Amino acid sequence: MRVNLLGPLSAEINAGSIVPTASKPRQILALLALYPSRVVPVPTLMEEIWASNPPQSALTTLQTYILQLRRRLGTAMGPDSREGVKDVLATRHGGYLLQIPESHIDVRIFENLTREGQTAFESGDNALAAERFRSALDLWRGQALVDVRLGPVLEIEAMRLEESRLVAVERRIDADLRMGRHTELIAELMQLTARHPRHESLHSQAMVALYRSGRQSSALDVYRRVRGRLIEELGVEPSPQLQRLHQAMLAVDPLLDVLSGPRPTSTFDLFAA
Repeated sequence: MRVNLLGPLSAEINAGSIVPTASKPRQILALLALYPSRVVPVPTLMEEIWASNPPQSALTTLQTYILQLRRRLGTAMGPDSREGVKDVLATRHGGYLLQIPESHIDVRIFENLTREGQTAFESGDNALAAERFRSALDLWRGQALVDVRLGPVLEIEAMRLEESRLVAVERRIDADLRMGRHTELIAELMQLTARHPRHESLHSQAMVALYRSGRQSSALDVYRRVRGRLIEELGVEPSPQLQRLHQAMLAVDPLLDVLSGPRPTSTFDLFAA
């Protein structure tokens, strides 16, 4: 069984889909898949489906949804399967669990690859870091759980995954910048800063990429735009890191041209105190 959550929900056994069409069983499948081989308590499942207003028949209805999922599992597994349906979608005291290897779920593969990328980044192995982060990001096929109705539990998980995706993008760009790929990153960074107009780390990366490409005035324009946005919308000045980066560009600080210093650090923290 393989489950993909980083985009449209898919779950297949023997090339047969077990994803139900009804929204609530889809939510249950997605939530169980996010915690493979771990018991998801009944109250958590109920909260996801009905928030704070479960009906009186909530437990019976939840059991019906589990039964529907097991029927789809049984159909896909076939009569000759050595593994029983209740071994895959198991009942435990107080909840249910989906017993499948973490390596069969794209979220877990993504998280493992990003951990490996971060370890490589911190050790100064920029090529390996960039490769691991790219492999992790290639798993995404759209927004996480894009075709699943999000209750309060899945909504938090989807937000967490999207934030993890953005962090992976940032670290991959940091690694690429440390390898001198500044010119080829400009177009991507212009798109990212337009999509995230108050994200200071992405703007710092765009500034450095432009500066190292001989476009100092464009780099300073990026700073002016993000500063104006922060003041207008939030009433705050940019962070000290971004202000120091701006001052370094005005002063043509030689450190800006050093691709990889003695201490592996993010572009945003290049001039951290």
